[in-house]
Amino acid sequence: MPTRIPVVVRKAAFALTASTALLLSTTACTGQSAAGSDDDASKETTLTFWHAWSAPNEVAAVKSLIAGFEKAHPNIHVNVVGNMTDDKINQALRAGGTKAPDVISSFTTNNVGKFCSSGALVDLNPFFEKADIDPTTTFPKAMNEYTQFDGNRCAVPLLGDAYGLYYNKTAFEKAGITTPPKTWSEFEADAKKLTIPQGNTFKQLGFMPNYHGWETTTEHYLGQFSPTYFDTAGKSTIATDPAVTSAFTLQKKLVDGLGGFKKLETFRSTLGDEWGAKHPFQTGQVAMQLDGEWRLGMALEAKPDFEIGVAPLPVPDDQAAQYGKGYITGTIAGIAATSKKQNAAWELVKYMTTDTDAVVAFSNAIHNVPSTLAALKSPDLKYDARFKTFLDIAANPNSTTSPASINGGVYLTTVQQLGYDYESGKVTDLKAGLKKAAAQIDTDIAQAK
Repeated sequence: MPTRIPVVVRKAAFALTASTALLLSTTACTGQSAAGSDDDASKETTLTFWHAWSAPNEVAAVKSLIAGFEKAHPNIHVNVVGNMTDDKINQALRAGGTKAPDVISSFTTNNVGKFCSSGALVDLNPFFEKADIDPTTTFPKAMNEYTQFDGNRCAVPLLGDAYGLYYNKTAFEKAGITTPPKTWSEFEADAKKLTIPQGNTFKQLGFMPNYHGWETTTEHYLGQFSPTYFDTAGKSTIATDPAVTSAFTLQKKLVDGLGGFKKLETFRSTLGDEWGAKHPFQTGQVAMQLDGEWRLGMALEAKPDFEIGVAPLPVPDDQAAQYGKGYITGTIAGIAATSKKQNAAWELVKYMTTDTDAVVAFSNAIHNVPSTLAALKSPDLKYDARFKTFLDIAANPNSTTSPASINGGVYLTTVQQLGYDYESGKVTDLKAGLKKAAAQIDTDIAQAK
């Protein structure tokens, strides 16, 4: 079961790195550039692979993954460099040279649009075609989507994260609730039943709906409503898409119904942080929690005095048939356009991301969701029974993600800021707020081109 994921893996879109705004300038992203896609992968060679994992168990897992590759490809040796941020990766991709990486992995799916449009990573479509691998039948739908931009598949999934609902089964029983909520109206009713006031604060809060409440970001809420974000012309649809209005309205209704923004924020300020043992779900102060697959292991390690339940997040009442979907994101891998060993690099990327045994073993070690449909069904996966909820969410074709953009996750930052302003009462006219945010998103994208 999952034990821990570094803070950076959270991928909250509003916490952008400086690299998101960095304009990369390299060769065209063709997958067949003059940089070196004509190398012979059967010859003796050494690749450099940069990744972002840093925890001891994660570093050991990467080492084991690479050892498996080198055993299968004894002529290709891999120099592994860990704990690399997107800033460092971007700088190296721009500079090139003998010390630059041939293959990279990044926790930041928000930067796929920039990686692809700038040419920093090569288009992998020609490599997939030559290997006779169909990405649409190999990877879960959402993961397949977030690794490409404008038809350019410059990245490939390397394990993933799925978001669901954690709930306190003991608190549910005391409140007379027999099953986890499947629709948002059921969720709203349950959150109120689970809330126990104590003076001007709470002894127990059914759910912390505020956008600063750990993983309750706008994109995670929106994932359950299946928003479009952009039209076919690349223009923002957040002001015209009913899904966006519904998600914002739902969240604001939860905030107002559970005590109001100020009271909830006052309570939140007394609670533990997301990555410590005093996380409010783990202490029983909050009965339901929107979170990723890693929370299960962290919560169990905290040894709570209640039974933990896991289920998919609710869906809108008019989408009840799609219950079981969720928001998906994950780690990506790609080949540097400056690499002179792109064919050998492809062998490494192909092994790490499409070899079922390799993906399963890596998933077991890192405790993230497998990133191929075959691995999701593998009998060799080892996990707590409750973890299967996240495997099912990842495999669900209705699960969603945030689409890639030429300027990274800037549009998500704009949406999140509107969320802060709307829940706090700074913005009272949601329709006008969405229209203004959409215009800002369009302006930012136009300036990035």
